[in-house]
Amino acid sequence: MLPLLFVVIPLGAALVIFLLSRVWERAGDLFANLATLSLFVISLTLVGPILRGDTFAYNLGATSPLGIHFTIDGLSLLMLITINLLCFMSSLYSVNYMERYTAKPRYYILLMLMIMGMNVVVLGADLVNLYIGVEIAAIACYALIAFGVEHEYLEASFKYQIMGTVATLCILLGIALIYRTAGTLNIVELYDAVAAAGGMGNPILVFSSVLFLGGFGLKAAYIPFHAWLPDAHSTAPTPVSAILSGVFIKVVGLYCMIKVFFSIIGLTPAFSMVLMVLGAISIIVAVLLALAQWDSKRLLAYSSIEQMGFILLGIGIGTPLGILGALFHLINHATFKSLLFLDAGSVETATGTRDLKELGGLNQRMPVTGVTTAIASFSISGFPPFNGFWSKLIIIIALVQAIGIGYPGFAPAYITFAVIALVGSILTMAVFLKLERHIFFGSLPEKLAKVREVPWLMCAPMIILAAVCIGVGIAFPWVIGNLLDPAVGVLSVFGLGG
Repeated sequence: MLPLLFVVIPLGAALVIFLLSRVWERAGDLFANLATLSLFVISLTLVGPILRGDTFAYNLGATSPLGIHFTIDGLSLLMLITINLLCFMSSLYSVNYMERYTAKPRYYILLMLMIMGMNVVVLGADLVNLYIGVEIAAIACYALIAFGVEHEYLEASFKYQIMGTVATLCILLGIALIYRTAGTLNIVELYDAVAAAGGMGNPILVFSSVLFLGGFGLKAAYIPFHAWLPDAHSTAPTPVSAILSGVFIKVVGLYCMIKVFFSIIGLTPAFSMVLMVLGAISIIVAVLLALAQWDSKRLLAYSSIEQMGFILLGIGIGTPLGILGALFHLINHATFKSLLFLDAGSVETATGTRDLKELGGLNQRMPVTGVTTAIASFSISGFPPFNGFWSKLIIIIALVQAIGIGYPGFAPAYITFAVIALVGSILTMAVFLKLERHIFFGSLPEKLAKVREVPWLMCAPMIILAAVCIGVGIAFPWVIGNLLDPAVGVLSVFGLGG
């Protein structure tokens, strides 16, 4: 029954907010934060049992694909902790931030449904449950992106809906082909069933893999599937932008891609190379696009694509060390990029603009935002001892290690990708030096002389996430041993050398 709590709690909170908000306008503030906090606490309590080798399962109804089948293992627990921590921070930030919007209770209801959908994705033990979670989260996300109901909000949401629909059709067709060929959709059974059906020697399975790559690639917004992301991230309310970049694209895109290419199909040399090439292209192209931006949230949106490239690069290596680096960077990016979006939202709230050319000197007026942005910028740029340094370092070391133990003939590619990762990290520093220089340093424009720090309920999540960036960087051996190793163990048996 325990996995069911991650579905029942946000769904119940949405219902309570819907009923009580008619008589008490603060119901959403209270119950949304209680729900997200309780989900985070519950996920933390499962760390000990998972380390002992326990798994948690819940089954209701018929066998796959008609029943409800949830499971919690090391990988899904890592994702649950990340999802629910970031959603709690965003929900807390929303208490003050969302006052500028009307229909605040509806925002919280949609937020709870999106959280529920993401939890269903990582809990799903078969492809049908996983797909249902993706669509619940995506539909709620469409509405949240359009929440401002102005032209730019609606245009961004419509663009994402069109791209999301294309992705959905690819995923559905891929699931149908897998079911036709393997005769099951249970993820535990699929690996052997797919192998028995010929694996990548079967043209139908090859085609379904391509469909999954395109469908989940669109959801994850890797280049060249990224067209919807900059508009969606920059126009959505800031707490939604933080969730979109921090966890949403990872859950409905990257996590599902990992499940397909490790737990179901297995990582073949061809798809390993495809994943690494997509990751490398995303790193270089997106960081250059980020450098060209003057809207702070669009800059962060392109930077999200770049950092997701590092994760895909690590996953594509397929070795245990590569998987470790990728998952470590996944949780690190969730932390510092969510923090950066919250910081950008605070600057916009205080100044009324996201244009870097109209800002400057805000360190003296917004010290909390200035310090937390600096910490996040150091983290994403890979400065030691912040968390981003260790995950990037592990990915680069994994690429060098793979020269000797990776796929035969891939040595030149591994060297090239390691160089690209280093160059991407250097360019990331340039991106965030630009952000820091134009927002927090230099002279304070006269029109911003009366700017003040944002309310404490907006500052608190930023301080907590900044502390996580520092704490994870300092205590990274504990994080690896207690959170990442169980997750790596779930995937490494399907990867290179497993």
